[in-house]
Amino acid sequence: MGSDAMRSKEYCALKDFELNFNQYDGNFSFCFWIYLMNSTTFPAIILHQIHSDISESGPFLVINDNKRINVLPVLYLHQEAPVTWTGPWTEVPHVTVDFEFPLEKWVHVGCEVCPDYIRLQINGDIVGEKSLSESNSRNLKELHLANRCGDISGVQGYVHNYEGFHTVSSIKDHHLKDPPLKLSIDESSVSEVEVESDGVWGIVGGKASCRRNFSLDVVLSDAFGQPVDKGDEVFASLVYADTGAPVEKTSDDEAPLLCSCDGIEFSSSERPSKFLLGRASFKLRISQLSSKCDNRLFLIRFCVPKLGNYPFLQTNTRPIRCISRSRNTKLSTLVWKKSTYALQRLNLSQSSAIGDVSLEHVNSGHVEKTNPLMKRFRVGFDKISVSVKADTPTSKQSGVECNSHVDKGFPTSLDGRSLNVEESDDAPSESSESIGERSPPSNSMECRRYPISDMTIFKYCLAGLAERSQMLKEIATSASDKEISELAHHVSHYSGCSHLGNQILIAKRLIEDGTNLWLAMSPSNHPVPWESAAYEIEEQFMKIASCGSRSLSHQDFEILRRIAGCQEYLTQENFEKLWCWLYPVACVISRDWINPIWDSISPKWIEGFITKEEAEASLQGPTGFQEPGTFILRFPTSRSWPHPDAGSLIVTYVGNDYKLRHRLISTDHLYGSDNQRIDVKPLQDMLLAEPELSRLGRIMRIY
Repeated sequence: MGSDAMRSKEYCALKDFELNFNQYDGNFSFCFWIYLMNSTTFPAIILHQIHSDISESGPFLVINDNKRINVLPVLYLHQEAPVTWTGPWTEVPHVTVDFEFPLEKWVHVGCEVCPDYIRLQINGDIVGEKSLSESNSRNLKELHLANRCGDISGVQGYVHNYEGFHTVSSIKDHHLKDPPLKLSIDESSVSEVEVESDGVWGIVGGKASCRRNFSLDVVLSDAFGQPVDKGDEVFASLVYADTGAPVEKTSDDEAPLLCSCDGIEFSSSERPSKFLLGRASFKLRISQLSSKCDNRLFLIRFCVPKLGNYPFLQTNTRPIRCISRSRNTKLSTLVWKKSTYALQRLNLSQSSAIGDVSLEHVNSGHVEKTNPLMKRFRVGFDKISVSVKADTPTSKQSGVECNSHVDKGFPTSLDGRSLNVEESDDAPSESSESIGERSPPSNSMECRRYPISDMTIFKYCLAGLAERSQMLKEIATSASDKEISELAHHVSHYSGCSHLGNQILIAKRLIEDGTNLWLAMSPSNHPVPWESAAYEIEEQFMKIASCGSRSLSHQDFEILRRIAGCQEYLTQENFEKLWCWLYPVACVISRDWINPIWDSISPKWIEGFITKEEAEASLQGPTGFQEPGTFILRFPTSRSWPHPDAGSLIVTYVGNDYKLRHRLISTDHLYGSDNQRIDVKPLQDMLLAEPELSRLGRIMRIY
């Protein structure tokens, strides 16, 4: 190819990838995006170096058994490099980077090679360089880089947007050009789905009179996590979880997966959804039952045929068990326990039946022996507990004092087991909290009657997030503050999950303040420019959060815009999404145990609104993770009202095993015998006192 560069922006299998330097003079450079499948086994050769005048090939780009990437120089091929790569190549000079290569995630790799040195780049950053002595490699006529082993080596992957140069060219910014795409499900958008105790989605299906709608959003994003605005169509299909084969039609010759549009059902294959600003929304129903298919589990598979049949452009839901209404799907997701009293005495959070959490493990009374702050279950998801009293005074003032519905105060000391921290963020927002066996109410409770019926209370306990949101919107319009407080108390009491009451207590003020703010911004209910709306939203946020000295940054506004799902204009629907996330955050910031660290400038304990990805990127540098114990505080962007964890704080930190951990700070408000709040240390002191947390990290923005 002479001095011309080799380029291709298409996707290709790694086994078919090849770079040919036909006029090799000892100098060359190249870069590409690579995506390795979960089936890849390590150690593995990614690229071999092949020469026309040498019969044997040697390794060039290798990932060892610790998933660390290594680059070997060409000059060692003649004498030291073996035919197989498991031998003494580790004894010769090579570049090794302390970067754990991820699977099923796009990574940009770049190399610069000359007789004097070799240099390696990962995601645009130089992460390794090795000086070399002069050699006779310039005498080689041709050099080919390829994956010679193919799939038989256990290396399965794809390459995108590769470029090769016959000279040592700067490739630092090449990863910014035409990044690859990936399809994923926004689990925070999932609604009307019950998550059973084994982590399987329980969906009511079957006959038309029984099946229910459920909805979710599919997102097309680039390698940097940014939505890609394409107008392509996304197709949904129902397949078996164990084999991936399509699920058969029902005995009535009805399509197994249906799409609901304006109240009319269509086969999902006939009604694909189009991307709008990188997001496609689906409202689906399942007509086929698992019981009719040997009790096998299903998956819903989404794909974009016009973009190609690649695994990274397909995405699947969690396993689904489709059941009929007669099986009472609500109760099937619950694990009843003999008593919640023991757990309440230990001051433990009641866990939601979401993700892969085992409710038997959580609710059986078994408690792992860990320190009071870092409490782990088998698989963690963030949970927060808040004490709620039936006679809690409520405020009739503005949203500034929204937190007056809940007893304020610092968390108790560590000896009092104040903070429970739980794994977070990877679970969907839709959940159903586990319900404990109802303990007999006191005589006074039996005699009292409330305007909000027991049926409403139990319906709320068993409902999903979307249904809870609708119930609270209807109740808040007519119920008094006292009735709202009583509803919060009874839901917490009968569910055995005291943290559910917090979102009920703020419901009335959240809805009223949100409605008033939107009417002030858009009296005619028309979309408003984001720039002007952002100013009004910031002013209201600062008022509610009691943070007169700290305004929102440009990065904070970008996060809010992403949560709202808007671009240049903000619609009422966008605003409601934003407000349901921002309002609980503002209420938490207004509390006296969090307000000081929000206002703190030096050190800056909370640098603003950040995503999970930003927090993780900030804790790993170009050569690997930061020191164990380095942590960052953040508000989870996947938790919105009325999720019980909306507004909560997450600790993202580097564990002693150099793995990233996510824990939710859960505070139980403990009182002495005279109902006086127990004095405790400031939150920052309590965090630093934990053995797994030693120093505050800094945020590295990825915009």
